[in-house]
Amino acid sequence: MWIRKATVDDVESMQHLIGQFAAEGLMLPRSEKSLYETIQNFTVAESAGRVVGTAGLHVLWKDLAEVRSLAVSPDCHGQGLGRRLVESCIEEATHLGIARILSLTYQTAFFERLGFTVVERDTLPRKVWKDCVLCKKFDRCDEVAMIYYTNIPSSAPPVRDHTPVG
Repeated sequence: MWIRKATVDDVESMQHLIGQFAAEGLMLPRSEKSLYETIQNFTVAESAGRVVGTAGLHVLWKDLAEVRSLAVSPDCHGQGLGRRLVESCIEEATHLGIARILSLTYQTAFFERLGFTVVERDTLPRKVWKDCVLCKKFDRCDEVAMIYYTNIPSSAPPVRDHTPVG
């Protein structure tokens, strides 16, 4: 299995993979149009010529990017592909000079193992008012906001850590 930048030939497989998890309510769906328009933001995991994982890095501002649409085929879970895809996004964000990487997720333990920490969503206004406000779950969002800090100095004010109750 190997990790590489996505190409337009991967879009159908990526959309299918993302759609599986979106149908379960675990992530937002991505249209074919959206994937083509942002293909340069995506990395895929490939095995035997088949796309078995995907993740996108979406730049929100000069010091903030988001890991989006992280999905690994269920038959490949437990093989470290999700970790490798996120690490690829972290490497890319660091290369771009981005200080913080955001994930809105239900998989907090996974992201904590990668060095992300839980933060209050309201400390991320660029994300909330650019993307979240358009989401059908905006008024009842149950995803957890998590941040990874690269070694790039940030110009943004520090965010408050938030430990979920329960």
